[in-house]
This record gives sequence, structure tokens and C-alpha cells, in this order.
Amino acid sequence: MKHSRFDVIIVGGGHAGTEAAHAAARMGVETALITLRKTDIGVMSCNPAIGGLGKGHLVREIDALDGVMGRVADKAGIQFRLLNRRKGPAVQGPRAQADRTIYRAEMLKVTTEQEKLHIIEGEVIDFLITGQEVTGVVLSDGSELSCSAVILTSGTFLRGVIHIGEIAKPGGRMGDRPSIQLAKRLSTMDLPLGRLKTGTPPRLDGRTINWSGLETQPGDDDPTLFSFLSTKTTAKQVNCGITHTNERTHEIIRENLNRSAMYGGRIDGVGPRYCPSIEDKVVRFAEKSSHQIFLEPEGVNDHTVYPNGISTSLPENVQADYVHSIVGLEDAEILQPGYAIEYDYVDPRSLDLDLSVRSVPGLYLAGQINGTTGYEEAAAQGMVAGLNAARRCLNEEQIIFGRSNSYIGVMIDDLTTNGVAEPYRMFTSRAEFRLSLRADNADQRLTPLAISLGCCSEERKSTFSTKMENLETARELLNENSYTPKQVAAVGIRISQDGNRRSGQDILAFPDVTFEDLVPLIPGTQSVGNDIRRQVERDALYANYIDRQNREISAMKRDEALIIPPELDYTSISGLSNELQTKLRMTMPHDLAQAARIDGMTPAALALLLARLRRDGKRQEKTA
Repeated sequence: MKHSRFDVIIVGGGHAGTEAAHAAARMGVETALITLRKTDIGVMSCNPAIGGLGKGHLVREIDALDGVMGRVADKAGIQFRLLNRRKGPAVQGPRAQADRTIYRAEMLKVTTEQEKLHIIEGEVIDFLITGQEVTGVVLSDGSELSCSAVILTSGTFLRGVIHIGEIAKPGGRMGDRPSIQLAKRLSTMDLPLGRLKTGTPPRLDGRTINWSGLETQPGDDDPTLFSFLSTKTTAKQVNCGITHTNERTHEIIRENLNRSAMYGGRIDGVGPRYCPSIEDKVVRFAEKSSHQIFLEPEGVNDHTVYPNGISTSLPENVQADYVHSIVGLEDAEILQPGYAIEYDYVDPRSLDLDLSVRSVPGLYLAGQINGTTGYEEAAAQGMVAGLNAARRCLNEEQIIFGRSNSYIGVMIDDLTTNGVAEPYRMFTSRAEFRLSLRADNADQRLTPLAISLGCCSEERKSTFSTKMENLETARELLNENSYTPKQVAAVGIRISQDGNRRSGQDILAFPDVTFEDLVPLIPGTQSVGNDIRRQVERDALYANYIDRQNREISAMKRDEALIIPPELDYTSISGLSNELQTKLRMTMPHDLAQAARIDGMTPAALALLLARLRRDGKRQEKTA
């Protein structure tokens, strides 16, 4: 292949890379996705599942922006569960077990069919640099591809090392070689690099598991899908199994801790605290006599089972011993041993909020290279990088996702403001405005943005428009008239006889009142569809809280309007500690609101920074 030209080039065909490629192509720019093998697009390297608490919110937001992960997950889903169903909608998260084969095939299909997206098989070993700016990539066969923006989504491949007990071997994931030359090239670009690690459990042959004595975990009878365009499941639905470790399991692990790659001192990288290895669990929770294991089928026509909860870097023979000590797994055959993988990442504080590398114009990073863990976090970053790389090519302003409008914005702000001490995972607790950032209203929050950017399909526009019209009709019916307590009580709704008239929406906010309760009271409501009824219920439930939250958001937006010039010399601000000066120089906050979230920032220091911004602003006004 000779020298070729594209607008945007994405390096890596994982979850971040595919979402970035689709986003850029939907923006109308010529996009190249470079991957070692075309057939690896859509591979689920770790567990066969999408979504969860916080993560499910990210998938819904990706879908609201017309991304592909949600639609593909719905087609591949073999068990759907809405987590935290007993709690409020704000902290409920959709999750699905996925058929690996279907997910891979569907992701490859939609990627191949995407207009303006070109798939290239090859290995990127270097960047083309003009001045300080990245202007293309070099492949291992010597080919050069030029572009206006490069998005690097290398996953765990940068200097990746796989650890199984005392054995360590280079690898980006099991069966794939790592990216060494590209890692060396990054190290010459004066980027702050570190090492992280993640791990997987041994894969089991489901035909050798004794399922009869194990607890069964079925999916929901009424599946909650990811995509706002999906209407039903298409794959066969299955059950998962549940078992537990026991004292004998823990004894085997404790006796062999020195043979674990991590506890034996052979791994320097930090692992994810919220997804610990079985060795971590046994050490950190020594008082617990057992830990739960979810036995997750990897497909409807695949005998492989993923035992979620026993990730490890112990030797193969020790893995066999502890697996066989577990009820139901006494005769289980291990198809692939569990392993830990250690890899390079870039400190995300070196990135701007659009995920561009601050010191290297034209280069964007997305996924695990930024210190995150999980398919969903990676895909969401890919979406942001893809949209912004395309905007760069089109000479348009960057798109910034804020903490007040999306979990995507929460994640990126967390990463770029405070960096990571361990692989970052999204949780609902990270979002201070989670009452309004619900999974159910992701389309209302973000689809208008997708439409305004021009990256939204006609099908989604039409679906969204119809939904909004139906919501508006339902709300008008609820608010058209007000009702006395006597009228409300007459249809069986418990209400204080205080003489105050209330609208239908006010009544719907009462505890335990459903839309169906209002149908006898309010004419026309019987024609409102079930999905719209549920949405109106959720909106009414949180209405009062969201009004209060909106005032907090308004206050934050005032601080976001105070932009901090990138050239500001923090050492010239008298009274600012050396520690905060260093953190501010590292983070280079975009605005006062982001500066306020830097770890260790005090009200006094923030006041000094605010005074300096106001003083400089007045000087600029006088000069103008």
C-alpha cells in the first residue's frame, strides 16, 4: 500500500476504536480504522457482558449520540437484567450477558457497512510528525498514511505482559503480540506514562460443570434494552449459575500467594480495586469465608463459561486446584487459564476535555490507554475522541461534555482533573447530578446534541421526534387541569383533604401513585402508550429534586464560564502553595469549575485564582 490520505485515523479496533471510527465517519469525514486483524473487531477480551451500574448509563448515552455499542449489545444479548431494580430509577443500570460470537459478528457487520469508514489491516509502529503536530501514521510494512487527526486506542497492548504464576510473556491479550515499537515512540514524546494491570479468570467448559446443585440466575421477564431504537431481543435467552468459594478454596490460595504474579512481586502495575483478583479478595477480606461467583455462559452455541469473580494470576496447576474445590466445579475442565496483564497508560491529566493530547496537536487518546477499565468506559471515550477529531478536520469548535449533562462528562472530567491511581471504573456515585442523569432520559439529554452535530441517522431523528411529541402530549394532558382532593380521592388515590388543587403531574409525584391511577381521573390519558407512561412517572418522581439540582448546576455553569487561559502562569499568583501550583500546571484546568475539583484545592486558593482571572479580565477589557 502506497502513501494514502484520510481525515481521521484510528489505531486499534477494540471498543474505543470502533466507537471512535463510527463517530468520525458519521460526522462525514473520511475515516480509517487500523487493526491487526479485521476479524478482531468486536472481540470481547474479558467478560461477556455489557452495562451495569454506571456502565449501563454510559451505553445509553453512547446510543443517544447514535453510537453502535447499545444496538449491537441488544442483538447479542442472551440475558438482560436491570440492576438495582428495587431502588430509584437514577441508580438503576441495564446489563446484558452477550453472546461473544454474535457481538463480534454484528460489530464487524455495522463497521463494514458504515459509510466513509475504511478498515485497514496492519500494525502502526510510528507517527508522522510535522513540527510538533501528528499528521499521520507509519505501518510495520513501511506504508505511510497521512491525516488531520490520529486517535490512539491501544487498549492493553502497549508493552503488554501476560502473567500466569511465575511465567511472564509479552502479549496484548491472550494470543496476540503486544505493541512495543509504538510504546517506545510514545516514550520519546515526553508524555507521563505509568503501568496498570487487569486480569481475567480461567474459562471453563460448561459441559463439565455440575449445574444441578447450583443456584440459577434468570434474566428479567421484561428485558430492559440498551438502544432507544431496539424493540425486542433477538437471541435465545439463557440463565446464569451462581456458586461460591469456600474455606478450602481460600486455603489453597493463601498457601500459594507467593506464586501469584502480583503477590510474588512480578507485577508493578496497579489493579482495579472494584474488580479485584481472587487473591486480592482472600487477602483483603480475610474475615469472609466465601465469595460469590457468577457462572456466565459465553454464548448460546458455545460451551465456554466465564466464572465472574475469580480473576487470577496464579499458576495453572493452582488454578485447577482452587477451581475444583468449589461446589459444582469439582470436575470442571479449564479451557483457558486465568491471567493478569500489565500495560502502559498515559496520565490523562495530559489531555484536554476533548481527549486531545495537550502537548501533541492532532493526537487523541481513548480507552484503557487513559487509565480506564471496561468496554463501556472505552467506547464512551472513543465517541468523544471521534467526534472531536472530526470537528478538528472540519475546523469546528471542540465538543465538551459536562458533569451536568452526562456520565461521559463526569468520567472525562474525573480523568483529566485528577488522573488515576488505579484503573478507573464508572459508578453512579461519581455523578453529583445523577438524579437528572438517568439511563432512561439519556436520549432527551444527548440526542438533540447529536442532531445538531449532524452525526445522527434519520431513523433516530424520527424515533426521537415521535417520542418527544408523545411525551409533550402526555404532559399537556396531566397539566391541563387541576383537581380537588375530593376528586382525587374519588378514584382511589390517598390524599390529604387540605383543599389544595393539584395538577396530574403533582399527583403523579405522590409515593406509590402510577400513571394508571390517573386514567379514571384525567380524560385522554388512556391513549398514552406504556413506555411514555413510565417515562412521565420517572420525570414526575424526580421533578422537585431536579429543580433544586438545576440551581446547583446553574452555579457550576457560572464557574465554567470563567475560562482559564492555558498560558496563565500559576507561579505568579501570590499565596498559592507550591503543591497546588504543580497540580494546576499538570492539569491545566479549562475553567474555574474544573480547577475547583482538583484534589487538594482549597476555598482560599480558589479565591486567589478567581481574583487573578477577574483582574486579568479587566485588563483585557481596558486594552480592548
